[in-house]
Amino acid sequence: MIVTNRIAIRIALILLVAVILQTSFFSYLSILGATPNVLPVVVVTLGLLGGAVVGAVCGFAAGLLLDSILLQTLGVSSLVLLSVGYLAGRYREGAPIKSRLLPPALIAGFTLLAAAGLAAVELMLGVDAAVSLLVVREIVLQALFAGLLAFPLYPLIRFTLRPALVDYTPSKRGRLIRLGGRRRRRAAHGRRVRSSAPRRVPRRVGRVA
Repeated sequence: MIVTNRIAIRIALILLVAVILQTSFFSYLSILGATPNVLPVVVVTLGLLGGAVVGAVCGFAAGLLLDSILLQTLGVSSLVLLSVGYLAGRYREGAPIKSRLLPPALIAGFTLLAAAGLAAVELMLGVDAAVSLLVVREIVLQALFAGLLAFPLYPLIRFTLRPALVDYTPSKRGRLIRLGGRRRRRAAHGRRVRSSAPRRVPRRVGRVA
C-alpha cells in the first residue's frame, strides 16, 4: 500500500468510525451472550491490505483511542490490536490472497487470537472477571461474528483505499475505452498530417520533334 496524505486521512477516518461504532453501538449488542467486536475486523483488514507496518500502526492507534474513550488501562487494547495487525500484514506479505473466502476466514482467526490475547492480558493485570467456560464461548462467538462482519467490511474498506493498493488495476473496459480513444486520436492525427501535405502533380515533359 502506498500511503499518501489522502490515504492516511482515509485510514484515520476509518479507524475513528470503527471506534465510535464499537463504543456506541456494538458494545450494547448481546447476541447469544457475546458482544461483537468490530475493531479487530478493521485492523486485520488494514493489515491484509497494507502490510505489517500499516497493520501494526493502525492497531496501536485504534487500541489507544479505544482505551482513552473507555477510560481503561492504556496499552491493553493497543498491544493486542498491534499484534494481530502486524501478523495479518506479515501473512499478506508472504502469501497472496486468491480466494474471496480467505479474508473472512483470516479475519475470524485473527479475531479469535485477539480475543484470547485480550482475556489473557486482563487476567495477568488482575482485572476482576469471572473465569469459566462462558469466556471461551464468548471468544469463539466473537470470532464467528467477525467472520460475518468481514463480508461487507473487507470489500468496503478495500474499495475506499483502492487507489493506494499495489495490486489495484483499473477495469478492462476502462482500459479498452482509453486504448480505443488513443487509437482514434492517432488515426485522426495521421489523417490530418497526410491531408496537410501538398500533393505532387507529375509534370509532363513534351517530346521535341
